[in-house]
Amino acid sequence: KQILVLGLDGAGKTSILHSLATNHVKRSVAPTEGFNAICVNTEESQMEFLEIGGSESLRSYWKMYLPKVLLLIYVVDSADHARLPVAKQLLHQLIQNNSTLPVVVLANKQDLEGAYCITDIHDALALSDIGDERKMFLIGTHVAEDGSEISSSMRDAKELIAQLVLETQ
Repeated sequence: KQILVLGLDGAGKTSILHSLATNHVKRSVAPTEGFNAICVNTEESQMEFLEIGGSESLRSYWKMYLPKVLLLIYVVDSADHARLPVAKQLLHQLIQNNSTLPVVVLANKQDLEGAYCITDIHDALALSDIGDERKMFLIGTHVAEDGSEISSSMRDAKELIAQLVLETQ
């Protein structure tokens, strides 16, 4: 079982995955054309992440993979205010038919000037409308300079994801 990583193009999915896998920062600037699979080992488990690119041409594939996954990680760019309504619409469409799939929303790029804070992201994505049966988490993240160690928020996200994987297996 995999962990699906989705979000609009440019949200920072690949950079986050690399940070989770290596505990070091490597910013990726090229958009993912297609798919990107990464294995992350923790002391307790081995987690397989599948990232699907966020460009419009690839979004039609998103739904096909949902039934096969343990967990959805949805990455949004906290500073891209103009595209948050699209991110919200896509997230709600994705999970409307799957009321038990756990969702971790990563409000990425929290370090950028003008980035929405967590409460604004929560409101912009209308996360309170998503339902009470589902395990849902919202974490603010950022990927710092290349080569540095990952931020504490990224470490927290990694621990949470590992915990959720253990619980759902």
